[in-house]
This record gives sequence, C-alpha cells and structure tokens, in this order.
Amino acid sequence: MAANNRRMSGKKGAQVGSGGQRRKGLEGKGPTPPAEVRKGHKKNRIANSKAKQAVRRPAPRGRGGKGTSEMVVGRNPVVEALREGVPAVTLYVQQFIDNDERVREALQLVADRGGVHLMEAPRPELDRMTNGLNHQGLVLQVPPYEYAHAEDLANAAYDAGQDPLIVALDGVTDPRNLGAAVRSVSAFGGHGVVVPERRAAGMTAGAWKSSAGTAARTPVARCTNLTRALEAYKKAGIAVVGLAADGEHEVGDLEALGGPVVIVVGSEGKGLSRLVGETCDYRVRIPMPGGAESLNAGVAVGIVLYEAARRRA
Repeated sequence: MAANNRRMSGKKGAQVGSGGQRRKGLEGKGPTPPAEVRKGHKKNRIANSKAKQAVRRPAPRGRGGKGTSEMVVGRNPVVEALREGVPAVTLYVQQFIDNDERVREALQLVADRGGVHLMEAPRPELDRMTNGLNHQGLVLQVPPYEYAHAEDLANAAYDAGQDPLIVALDGVTDPRNLGAAVRSVSAFGGHGVVVPERRAAGMTAGAWKSSAGTAARTPVARCTNLTRALEAYKKAGIAVVGLAADGEHEVGDLEALGGPVVIVVGSEGKGLSRLVGETCDYRVRIPMPGGAESLNAGVAVGIVLYEAARRRA
C-alpha cells in the first residue's frame, strides 16, 4: 500500500491554463514590413544613409527659384498625400510604431511608387523635426517645388504653335485655390499659372492634392512683382484680362479671350489689387443671376477658361 502511495505521489496535479497565450502565439502578426524599415537590415542602413544625404544636399535653383521643403505630419495626411501622388523625398517612420492599417498603407504606397526613402527615427527626433506637432509616428518630407519663370509659360506656348493661355493669381492665399486653378488650366489646355512670391499661396502639399496630379504637367511660375510680369506679357502682345465684379465687359462677350491672353484673378474677399487692376487691358465680370457677391477663385478661373477654350475650338 505504501508503494502504491509512492506511485500516486509522482503524478502531476491540476495544471494552470495558458490563458490563450499559446493560441495567440500561433496567430500571424501581419505582413512583414519592407526591408528598408526593419532595424538592422542592410537595406534599412542604406536607406537611412541616402535619406540623410538627400536632406543635407542643397538643391540647385532654377530660373523661377524653388520653394521650401515641407513636412506632411500625421497618419491620415501622409496617406492622403501619397494617394494623391504628392512628390516626396523621405517617409520617416517612428521606431516601434503601432503598425495599424494606415501605417501599412503608407509603407505599401511608398514601396509601389519607388524613389522615396524610408527612414526609421526615434520619437524625440520626429518631435524635433515637426516642432512638437502630433505626427502619430509618420512624417513625409515633400521636396521644394521648382517654379518656372513667367516668360517661360508664354515661350512654351509659342514653341508649340499656340496662343498663350495663362492664369495669374493676385493675392490668392489658399493653396487649395491654387491647386484648383492648376487643375482647370490643365483641363482647358492652358499653359500655366503665375503667382507672386509674397502674400500668395505656393505649391505646397495642399496645392498638389487639390490639383489632382495635374501639377506634374502644368507649370507654376513665380515672380517678384506681378504688375511687372503682366506688363512684360503686354509688351509681348498678350492681352491681360482681369476678373472684377464691376468689370466693363461680360465674360461671354470678350473676343480677346480667343487670342493670346493672361487671365488675372484676385482674392475672394478683396479682388484685384489697385495696381494690377490698372495694368489690365480689360476687366470682365461673370454674370451671377443668383445674387452671390463673389465666386471662389478656383471656380472663377474655371468659368473664364471654359469661355477661352470655347472660342479657341
């Protein structure tokens, strides 16, 4: 009996359960991140080195100058920018980031596009780069936009055997309106958009998004003084047409829209500045039977460009 008890004492008692840990350990952890963002991988070290060199290297200046580098911050803004084809130099990804759906999509979009560096960085470094903004572990570096020169737009049209059709924005500060103008110019066969250097929207990531990709083929020129740029166009035989609520002509009656023309649109609130308005050969108005006092600058550009394209058809 004692021997029997000894045999029974060798048996294991009740076992504590694993709480599902073993089952969870067998579950997948999602797709493997690209080699470029896996810490310690050779491709990650190469990508980091190239990204650092790209940030340090000064960019050559074109005739129209370049804008400044821009950072798109946050998971949703970064994903939307990549979806819309906004140019990018580097995607910075926070170390040990929570790999959710937006992070995976951003990595996939960069991998599919090619030519964009992936760089892993600690959170304090991303905080420093973004001046403490809520980056959520994703920061996209947008390269400086290379602006054309104002005279390049007219020269390109003449080289193609066409009358120049150009839009100039006077005091338009919303990048979305600039992007919409670029999109309309592209849609109606125009040759580019001119903006002043100061107190005006530039080709930011927001403008790129609003252009729906057309900024890649429609040039934007930047000038130090819009009035002087318009006077140079006039000397070259190009009519300057300004949009104004109290314009002397209706847009549908102006025959000058059928020839070489620069269409000038002012800000939604103030309209054309005094000097720019005085420089215009014609001032036209858009009839609005509904009684609205003004139109969004991007919408106004589209209406006048349609009339110009109709006369040229």
